[in-house]
Amino acid sequence: MVSTLDQIFVLLKHWLVGLLPSVLQPAAGVLLSVVAIVCVFPALFALTVLLERKGLGRMQNRLGPNRVGPFGILQPIADAIKSLTKEDIVPLRADALIHFLAPLVLVVAVFLEFAVVPMGRNMVLVDMDASLLFFFSIGASTELSVFMAGWSSRNKYSLMGAMRAVAQMISYEVPLLMSSVAVVMITGSLSLVKIVEAQNQYTYGLPHWNIFTPWGCAGFVMFAIAATAETNRSPFDLPEGESELVAGYFTEYSGFKFALFFLGEYLGMFSISGLGTALFLGGWSAPFSFLWWVPSWIWFFGKVMLSICVLIWVRGTLPRLRQDQLMNFAWKFVLPMTLLNLVDVALWRFLGEGWLRWVVCSAVMLVAYVAAALTGLRRDHIGPRSYRYAE
Repeated sequence: MVSTLDQIFVLLKHWLVGLLPSVLQPAAGVLLSVVAIVCVFPALFALTVLLERKGLGRMQNRLGPNRVGPFGILQPIADAIKSLTKEDIVPLRADALIHFLAPLVLVVAVFLEFAVVPMGRNMVLVDMDASLLFFFSIGASTELSVFMAGWSSRNKYSLMGAMRAVAQMISYEVPLLMSSVAVVMITGSLSLVKIVEAQNQYTYGLPHWNIFTPWGCAGFVMFAIAATAETNRSPFDLPEGESELVAGYFTEYSGFKFALFFLGEYLGMFSISGLGTALFLGGWSAPFSFLWWVPSWIWFFGKVMLSICVLIWVRGTLPRLRQDQLMNFAWKFVLPMTLLNLVDVALWRFLGEGWLRWVVCSAVMLVAYVAAALTGLRRDHIGPRSYRYAE
């Protein structure tokens, strides 16, 4: 019964495919998996938007959506209808073809990333040996779509926002990739399925997740920072700085095209959260061995939604950075720390089993972090804050 519940979607797919002639079964199996991805994640997008608006309203001491449906739960449906019915305005001087293709390229690229993310035991669309490489290769095309949107609009605000976005995404894509290399060095594989399976082990009931090692914890922090910037989420949402650039690279977009950009941003959050879950949080594996009976897909989506909640929390907490702070942080702190983490992984691998590698690897990352923090404070002349209140 437990294994059936865990594999219920796999069994359902095989049953439906088995109803067709053998010639059509391979194509039907792929089509069913694609339909499942295309249906599930947009539904999670609608749920997440509602959760975010409610959560931010709670943090900022306001109500949030509360008019459409009981407690405002039908607000995503109203938003979808509004986006579909609003007029699609294209500037006269815009490149109409590129202007039309930009949001489509973004959404298609993000959907392709889900093809290699294991969402449960035996639940992955394409199990390839280089799935991590495929994920980053496809992810790089999102930068092209952003630049297409800004350039084709023939608008200075849009072009400036696109240039900001591309510079930011390229800068943080390097530490994002390097933090993932640490996991590849330990696992010895670029397959996300094998990376998850390598973490699906337990000692005294506790999992062997990568985040529970010194190099894994440091790598996860760097990955989380880079992923937040890669998805243009606050406090790294400078490409959409409304106080400076109106709406950034999609200033000249309206109606359903704007909704596609909105959808692409949230799907990017889901895909990067799924990747982080697979690399550092054990993927679909349970947090304790005695919870093996819980279906693997529940653990995966639970971890992804927890990551999304943290991103929402960060958005409602931290202020936006300046552009120079953003770039300096990427090249002068995040990237050096990820490179040092690769050395830390090598030490972890070759020091062998025992307490010595825990002490050495923890000390390396801790000393480097403290030294970088103190150097930055001294260089920028940042001291203790003092507060004055109006009398």
